[in-house]
Amino acid sequence: MPVMPGAEPFASDPGDGSREIGVVLSHGLTGTPQSMRAWGEHLAAHGIGVRGPRLPGHGTRWQDLNRTRWPDWYATVERAVDELRGEYRSVFVFGQSMGGTLTLRLAQERGDDLAGIALVNPSVTTLRRDAAVAPYIQWLVPWVPGVANDIKKPGVTELAYDRLPTRAAVSLTALWRLVRAELDRVRCPVLLFRSPSDHVVEPLSSELVLSGIGSDDVTDVVLADSHHVATLDNDAPTIFADSVAFVRRVHAARTGNPADPAGSIPGTPA
Repeated sequence: MPVMPGAEPFASDPGDGSREIGVVLSHGLTGTPQSMRAWGEHLAAHGIGVRGPRLPGHGTRWQDLNRTRWPDWYATVERAVDELRGEYRSVFVFGQSMGGTLTLRLAQERGDDLAGIALVNPSVTTLRRDAAVAPYIQWLVPWVPGVANDIKKPGVTELAYDRLPTRAAVSLTALWRLVRAELDRVRCPVLLFRSPSDHVVEPLSSELVLSGIGSDDVTDVVLADSHHVATLDNDAPTIFADSVAFVRRVHAARTGNPADPAGSIPGTPA
């Protein structure tokens, strides 16, 4: 199926040929790379290589998403990681919502392959009652009302499906169980952004992540002026600036390269 205009994947490498830091950015369920593009452009402007893949089933029509499962989404992000690892000294993965779930799984599975991760309102569970019955109705009810466009900033729209495909959502819950069971395997540096006024992912998800991960380098940043899709919201400048400082600090520490700034990151250490 044709890809929606604006939903295309994106990629950028520093024009000067330097290959120090590379970042893969993963969008969320029913979303598209559009929600991560401005973040990627900010990173690229600071000399960082970026890859923003379009996850299978996304950015075309909602029926396509019901034909995919979490291993399909995971494999796409993993391929982008492998591409950057062949070129860059330090590779990071940034994920929003379900993209954060995939990012956590990559940190669990790939270990030292990743220099660090950044999460924006990651999902690892839900308190929604309809989620409990979804496995039993997924073949009878192909979709439920959508979760896109939870943005506080006026005039901003997320390019995403207007409905949540049920079978894809059920697959995500299977990924949640895997990730929750092995959170202590996440040992790389973590930068976590969370919005108290998120209407899609409950605070419990970030609480579980912060209490369960095994990393001793964790920074928790509260986004007081954004809803769920914070990369398109009022606090996007904070996300962008803090993530640049994060990757530079971590890269400098792991490579011993004094040319990389090692400034501190705003936020409350976890």
